[in-house]
Amino acid sequence: MRKVLLARLDNVGDVLLAGPCVRAVAAGGDTVTMLASPRGRGGAELLPGVDDVLAWSAPWIDLDPEPVTAAGIDEFVTRIRALRFDRALILTSFHQSALPLALLLRMAGIPWLGAISDDYPGSLLDLRHRVHGDVPESERALSLAIAAGYRLPAGDDGGLAVRRPLPDVSRLTGERGYVVVHPAASVPARQPTAEHAAAMVAALARAGHRVVVTGAPSERQLTALVAGEHARDLGGATTLRELAAVLDGAAAVVAPNTGPAHLAAAVGTPVVSLFAPVVPAARWAPYRVLTVLLGDQGAPCRDTRARECPIDGHPCLESISPLDVVAATAEVTGRR
Repeated sequence: MRKVLLARLDNVGDVLLAGPCVRAVAAGGDTVTMLASPRGRGGAELLPGVDDVLAWSAPWIDLDPEPVTAAGIDEFVTRIRALRFDRALILTSFHQSALPLALLLRMAGIPWLGAISDDYPGSLLDLRHRVHGDVPESERALSLAIAAGYRLPAGDDGGLAVRRPLPDVSRLTGERGYVVVHPAASVPARQPTAEHAAAMVAALARAGHRVVVTGAPSERQLTALVAGEHARDLGGATTLRELAAVLDGAAAVVAPNTGPAHLAAAVGTPVVSLFAPVVPAARWAPYRVLTVLLGDQGAPCRDTRARECPIDGHPCLESISPLDVVAATAEVTGRR
């Protein structure tokens, strides 16, 4: 059995989208160690096919990076060298370069490296794979595994997935069939304002839905405001695995372009996607799950990758009516 290092060094959602690629490599009989960022580690631990997880913050990818030091780079290279990997596949978003990590993995002695790279890699890569067009991120990653000689096993449809069984969270949610609203995203440009999200929750409650609001511990103030008197507030109340279980029990999830939207897709729950077009929906919309995409995809912020909305009034998301959310929720749940 070969030891394969599979790297995806950004957020939880990005790591979850690598799931089909991971399963293809694991189906080839190789052991898979996932190299993830500290923010993405929890997502890697949820993926079927991952045997071990390493966490490391890449200074060219992390949104709030530590200074680059020779000692820090030496420590990382020494750590990887000691694990004696046979191969490595480096997964990146279309706007990231695989070559800085390829250089470090070469220094760590990994004899075979593959990555998607538009930039000339010289001797840094053994497999330089190229992908053109707006391919969904999961398919983009899987295509690298296929180019490296791996295939998904028979019966695997290539969708997202998590390890099961998931924990019982009924003490938090009550009976299954509620609607989850997850108001936050990793950057402000991708999320509605708190007041607008609260209006969506109130409209869903008036339409007869039992609403649960979710968020990270750092988002408790936001989730309390959004939940108000209309919803159960679970801000900061779950681990990532418990959040997967909460989403698994939902009839639908209303969320911006954020990790929990991809987590909902991984457990098979329909998504009402509040999608800001700062990145292409063709690449980043919830994958292979029933989805209604809301938001002005032709807004002036389109394809800017902006972290803060560059347009006054955040029109791409603030133009979504709470009644649009109610209608979209009815569509994905079959309620009329």
